[in-house]
Formats: sequence, structure tokens, C-alpha cells
Amino acid sequence: MGQTLTGLLTSVRAIAGRPGTPPRARPGGGPDPELLAALRHCGDHLADLAASGPLTDARRTRLIASIGALTTACSTPGADAFDALLRTGQQALDSGGDAGARLALALADEATVLRARSKGAWRLRGNALDALGRSEEAITAYERHLALQQNAAASRDVERRIATLRAAGDRIDEALALVEGGEGATGAGVDAGAVRLSRHLPAADALAAFTELVRLRTAERGAADPAVRRLAALYAEHRRLADRDPMADPLLGGAEPIGVPGLRRFLAGRTVCLVADTPHTAEHEQRPGSSLATLIEGYDLVVRCDAVRHAAPTARTDLHAVTLRGDSPWKGPRWDRRATARLVFGDPLPHWRLALRSRLVPGAQDRVGDATLRRPLHDPALLAEAAADADEPASTAFTVLRLLDFLGTPARVDLIGFEGPAALPPREREWIGARTGRTDDTAVRITLR
Repeated sequence: MGQTLTGLLTSVRAIAGRPGTPPRARPGGGPDPELLAALRHCGDHLADLAASGPLTDARRTRLIASIGALTTACSTPGADAFDALLRTGQQALDSGGDAGARLALALADEATVLRARSKGAWRLRGNALDALGRSEEAITAYERHLALQQNAAASRDVERRIATLRAAGDRIDEALALVEGGEGATGAGVDAGAVRLSRHLPAADALAAFTELVRLRTAERGAADPAVRRLAALYAEHRRLADRDPMADPLLGGAEPIGVPGLRRFLAGRTVCLVADTPHTAEHEQRPGSSLATLIEGYDLVVRCDAVRHAAPTARTDLHAVTLRGDSPWKGPRWDRRATARLVFGDPLPHWRLALRSRLVPGAQDRVGDATLRRPLHDPALLAEAAADADEPASTAFTVLRLLDFLGTPARVDLIGFEGPAALPPREREWIGARTGRTDDTAVRITLR
């Protein structure tokens, strides 16, 4: 990959020139100046990647391949490189991090100059600005996209995102009005916090300023003050809007979103079994009156994970958990197995949200885990563990076990059928072994702490 990356960087520099040098005139016409500028941005990004060491991230590998396709299109006479430009911008955004979002924004800026009426270019610009936390600018770009979009159904998610960003800004405006209009607002600290807070700040800076304002106001007036309580409520709403839409998503098919408190209540006092999806377990579970079928039927909640290939379609599933793996955005079969509740684990948030909207089947679940439950192992509000090695991600069953252990409300949790081909990795078996209450031929008993 090192030679490929270096060779691509050389090709990009040969076509577009180095940073700070104007593009050379090309006889007989050549790529548009905007495409050459886009290639120079790509070259700068490639140089940064080359300096960062070996590449192991699949998303960055896909970005490099996309830059290669854009370079080829720009060097091919008569080729239309615009679609390749947009694809590269999307891959830059998908690669994650501020550097990827900044590259996506730079490419989107060139694309909107090249074709001012491209709805794809304006949406890419809005997404990049949104990823960088520049909410008000993102709204402007999203609105330009909507003005060009003829398909109303295709624009609903953009409309929802605009509503979310505006609602978050409105909470900031109300908080400022509450502080500036309150009586007895003394102390330079509060005034400084109020001045620093603005809906036009980048999202991270606005959140930090909002946090400081709540802290200062609470210290000055006390948590019992009505204005402070309202300020705290606005702050909580602003935090929630950073992770999810302000209203139930109609595409969830009537399912109720549940967060950590709702899941705690759902599990409270119940016995839970996680059933491995193996041919042996499925065969015995389908035999009426078999000891395994009787055992599973005796639990209050039956949990199954990921794609259930062996258990019968009518096999009881009270909680279905699935992890979104591989390349994002995650596409695959729709989740049509009937379950009382469904938990979907995945990151980053925009692709997780898109997977829910495209793969949930209306009526197939009564409850759906919300964004607060999408990454329980690494969420600072839950288990807050460092991200594991990308080559050995946690299994879905282990993620569920850790979440149930953390919540602590089930009466008992058992694993059934997790042996042989269905055995969990050694690191996960070690964690389970430290908490095993009892082992028999069919189940490993986990005593929750």
C-alpha cells in the first residue's frame, strides 16, 4: 500500500501541481480548474496519510481507491470526472475524522462551483459542514439541496436533519434569553459564558460553552432556582438533539424508541437466555417437549443475535441484537424476524441511522434501541472502554452480555448452545468464566454483579 500511495501521490502532483503552484496550461484543453484544485486537495490529504504510517483502516483504503479513480478520470480526454469527484467527497466523509470532513468540504466547494445546480454537490457540502459542527452553514447548504431536489421522498431525511439542527439552535437562543433577561444576573463568569455561547459556534464549542454556562449559573443561584432548572432542561434537550432527531422517526413503523432507562425497565426482574444459532440447538428447540425446548420456554426473555439462519422463523425471539459490521454504509437483508425489542449496534451515527431506516420492517418489532444504545462498550455514559482491536471486534452476544451486566436489572442471564463452532473468542470466554455461576450440559449460568 505504501508504494501504491506514493505512486498515486506522484500522479496527482503531475496532473494538478504542488500546493501553492498555479496549474500549468494544457494544450488542447484539459481538466477544469476546479477539478485540478480538487486534485490538489486530494494530494495534500494523500501526503498527510503517507506521513501517518501504514494504512490499516478499510475506509481510508477505499478513499485512496476513489482518489485514484478521480485521477484517472481527470487524465482521460473527454471523460466526465464530476461523478468521480462526488464519490471521492463521500468517501472522504465516510473515512471519518475532521481531516476527512475537511477534504469532503473542499471537494464539495469545487463541485458547487463546477455545477452550481447539482443537488448531490450541495448535499455533500451540507453533510461535510454538519460533520464539522458548522450547523448554520450546513442548514444553508441543505436548503439549497432541497430547492434542487424534485423527489420529495428522497429529501425527507434532509428535512429532518434541518429540523434537528434548528431545534438545537433554538435551545441555545432560549438559554441566552433566559440568562440575559433574568433578574439579578451578576458575576462576570456568567456574563462571559453567555457571550461565548451562540448557535453560530461550531457544535463542540457551543456544547462546551453551554456546559460552562449551566455550571456557572447553577453555582450562582443554586439548582433549585426555577430559571436554573429550565436552563438545565434546555441543556439536556440540546445534548439529546446532538445524537438523534427531535421526533419519532415515521420510518420506524410505529416502533417505540427506547434508551437506557427503558431497557432497564424492560429487563427488570426477568430471567434471560441468549440462544446460539446452531443447527444442533435449532433442531432440538423445534422438537415439541424436548428438554432444550422446555428449558428455553421457561425464560422470561429469549435473546437471539445477528442473522438467525437455523432457528425456525416462528422461534420465539423477545430481544434481537445485531451488530453492523463491514463496510459502511451497511446494506443487507431487512430485519423481518418478529421480536419484541431490537437492538442495533454500530458507529458512526449517520450510517447507523440510515441502516435503521432502510432495514427495519414495520411491525416486526415493538421497541427499537435508540442512539444511546448503539455502542454500549465504548460509550462514555455506559461501559466507556477503549476501542478494541479492529481485527477482533466484540461479538454481538458478548456486547449484549456486557450491557446486561452493566444494567444489572435482569434476575439471571444464561447462555445456551455457545460451544463448539458457536464458542465465543478466548478473551470473551475469559470474561464469562470469571462470572460463571454454574455450568451444565445446556447452559452457562452467569451471575450478574
